[in-house]
Amino acid sequence: MKLQQKTTLLAIFLSGTLAVLILAISLLFFRQFSLSTAREHVRSAAEVVRVSLTEAMINGVINQRKSFLKRLAEVDGLLVARVMRSPDVIRQFGQGLDGEQDLDPVEKRVMETGKPYYGMLEDESNPIFRGTIPFIATQNGEPNCLQCHNTPNGAVLGAITIHISLGQLQQKAILTIGVMTGIVILFAVFLTIFYRRQMTPVVATALEVQQVVAKAKDGNFNGRILYTGNDEMGDISRDMNQLMEHLQESLGTITRDVSQLLRYEAEGHTNLITTTTEMVETLLEIAQFKQSVEEDRTKSEVYFRIGHVLQEQFGIHTFSIYEVSTPGMNHMKPVVVDGELDSVCKWCNPEILFQADSCRAHRTGHVIDSIETQMICNQFKHAHDRPDLGHICIPVFHSGTVGNVVQIVMERVHGRLYQRLLPFLKAYMRESAPTVEAKRLLDTLRESALRDALTGLHNRRFLEEYVGTLEATAKRKKNRLSVLLMDIDHFKEVNDVFGHDVGDTVLRVVAKAVAGQVRTSDMVIRYGGEEFVVILQEGDEYSGERLAEKIRLAVAALKIPVSSGIMRKTISIGVAGFPADGEDIWEVIKCADLALYDAKHNGRNRVVIFTPQLKG
Repeated sequence: MKLQQKTTLLAIFLSGTLAVLILAISLLFFRQFSLSTAREHVRSAAEVVRVSLTEAMINGVINQRKSFLKRLAEVDGLLVARVMRSPDVIRQFGQGLDGEQDLDPVEKRVMETGKPYYGMLEDESNPIFRGTIPFIATQNGEPNCLQCHNTPNGAVLGAITIHISLGQLQQKAILTIGVMTGIVILFAVFLTIFYRRQMTPVVATALEVQQVVAKAKDGNFNGRILYTGNDEMGDISRDMNQLMEHLQESLGTITRDVSQLLRYEAEGHTNLITTTTEMVETLLEIAQFKQSVEEDRTKSEVYFRIGHVLQEQFGIHTFSIYEVSTPGMNHMKPVVVDGELDSVCKWCNPEILFQADSCRAHRTGHVIDSIETQMICNQFKHAHDRPDLGHICIPVFHSGTVGNVVQIVMERVHGRLYQRLLPFLKAYMRESAPTVEAKRLLDTLRESALRDALTGLHNRRFLEEYVGTLEATAKRKKNRLSVLLMDIDHFKEVNDVFGHDVGDTVLRVVAKAVAGQVRTSDMVIRYGGEEFVVILQEGDEYSGERLAEKIRLAVAALKIPVSSGIMRKTISIGVAGFPADGEDIWEVIKCADLALYDAKHNGRNRVVIFTPQLKG
């Protein structure tokens, strides 16, 4: 319903309500006035009868009261005037005239209680008011009732019933109410017209405000209100126009500034409010994201968080995040694939893992968009068998070179949507890039600090840092671990006779042989000097004793070239188990050391399993 209709209906409703209220109040007041007037008439008539009867009794003409009552009933509007005697008067003076003893229930009650009765009689054609008034004996006045009546003071001597017609009064009331109703209706019509004329500029301004706001909701702040009056509506119009001008200027400036931050080009016809809100919300989310990745402990956590953003913020579920190796190595590896950490290469040919330059995004440093140019990259695995799929690859720079490549895979029909998301995705990648680069550098430095430079194996410091995690994992999963402590036999003679260069060669060759016999999940550590430690998770077909023997045989079979020919070496190994032989790894290493000592003491080139007797 339009505002103009609402205001008209409101005026009609208010006027009609006012008319109904005035009519109802008038009817109520006229009714009360009529009843009050009729009651006073009954009282006056009753008093006239009482005085006349008293005078008639004094003058000895009481027997002529019937003609008096008859003449009284002929008074205009007075229909009935009937007098009744009380039992006390009947005993003293007799039955009286006909009808003065036939009492109806109301008259009996008035005789008994001495209280008057007033009420309306049911008559649809002519409203009649009835009143029954008792005559009470009193000794006051001159003459008083007790001079003639042998009754006590306050006794009921009789009663009079009077019927008064209210027809004429009702007709006057109806006429008066009709005139008042006509006046109220005329006033209501005038009020409606006046109210509508007064509301016309308000309605017109409201409609213009509605149109201006509707345009503003769609991002168009060019709408203006034309009303220029000097009243409140004029003030509203001017303020509204100034607000539109301010919003148009301010939002335009904000949108341009935020677009520059996001490197996003907003289209000219876009909704400024929606676009600005989305971009500001994105900036806030990016700021929160940046803080989160800066607080992450490892680069794996950062990569996982980037994948989580792609899934939760952008609804992207098929994607790959690649990490480019340090310059010169020309390798790439997938770190997150479809939300899974350290997954296999799924959406690209494995060639890029060993020849990073075959990745077009890495080689060019440009966004590769197959939505715009189909078959732009020949390394996309499904370029031929899935023509419905497209991909967008985003290079992420670390210190001027491509450090990561983020690949998004989508159905080609949804490609335009992802192209619109591209500036926001690039903003997230830019904010995460310094953190990823810093954590990669820290990982490199940490890895170099935890590895032995000569053999490439983990060093003892690595074991010291990792041993707590190793123990907790084994206890939680209830796994059995084996610790192999080994020592190259007669290694000191190699250094003494052939020099440290040959000794270093022997260490490298033996370390490579030991590492070649274990699984990738097992740990090989250069414990110190010519000592090595292997920690493995035991299984039904994979035990520390079997592995130790395998390592011993592999080392014994080595042919190490030296300047004087071929050198052969052997190795002694002590084996202990966790948690069977100790409550922590260090205690188990001590037990393995006892077993190693026993192997050295009893001839070397052998494997000894720890038993409690070795502690004796």
